Amino acid sequence: MELSVIIPCYNGAKTLAAQLDALAVQQWDKPWELLLADNGSTDNTRAIAEQYMAKIPHMRILDASAKRGVSFARNLGVTTAQAEAVVFCDADDVVAPGWLAAIGEALQQYTAVASAFDYTRLNKQPGQDYMGGNQATELQQLWYPPYAYHAGGCGLGVHKSAHKAIGGFDEAMPRLQDTDYCLRLQREGIELKFVSEAVIYIRSNDNWQDVYYQARTWARYNTQLYSRYRGTDRIAKPWRKYWRDWYRLLRRLLRQGNGAKFAFQLGWQVGLIEGSILYRSAPAVLTGKKHTPQVQVRPAVASSIKNENQSRSQIHS
Repeated sequence: MELSVIIPCYNGAKTLAAQLDALAVQQWDKPWELLLADNGSTDNTRAIAEQYMAKIPHMRILDASAKRGVSFARNLGVTTAQAEAVVFCDADDVVAPGWLAAIGEALQQYTAVASAFDYTRLNKQPGQDYMGGNQATELQQLWYPPYAYHAGGCGLGVHKSAHKAIGGFDEAMPRLQDTDYCLRLQREGIELKFVSEAVIYIRSNDNWQDVYYQARTWARYNTQLYSRYRGTDRIAKPWRKYWRDWYRLLRRLLRQGNGAKFAFQLGWQVGLIEGSILYRSAPAVLTGKKHTPQVQVRPAVASSIKNENQSRSQIHS
């Protein structure tokens, strides 16, 4: 096997078929497998997946019910994968035509890669607007120290050697495990490459309650990551900006009323204060500025992985 595609899934019956339909028609001239890690679904997820066993070569359904959480399901998938190169997909998104070949070829050259996101195919306008086109044309970048690049977990590809070197996904983190994962990769000296040809159609939330909750959790756990990785650097005057953002948010409510953007910003403000209390940190307020990444690299481990990948490239050549 040259590539293992891993889908962590919990109660994904409403959207899973669309993703599997897209994977069933992908074409690549190298052998690959699909691993669906069922995280203890109570709907008919498994029955839907079983219908694709004959349509998708080398598809397997894994029992990932021992521990709830997307990180556990992904880590189990990597442990079971036959290929050295693995890539993660989500059950509620859809890979675009040509995605498999593009991401597979990229992983023949690089240790860690990220797909491009398209928000227009599966979402109405509000769902497109509040996401702001994240990862559509380039990697995402943290606005707080260490200003590192990162990518969403869907479409994130990596070599098993690198996955093992950082200890896999953090199963104790309920959210932003993918951002934390990317930060730890870069601390090991592993560069994250953006693959614009590997496109995934992302499904955003379609109601204000879900948008609010998503923003709230993102803000909370971004503050955790800021506290964990910032080192000696700090965001300048974070509390002043935090209260100024509350003022701007209330003014927007009076002028424009509520909507998806307002729900997102409201959830974000609430999540920031929650994160500050939980992690005893100043909030990871949005600054709107880009900085040079300041990730501290552990060169010894990076050199080891580089040598292993060079050996792999020589075998393929």
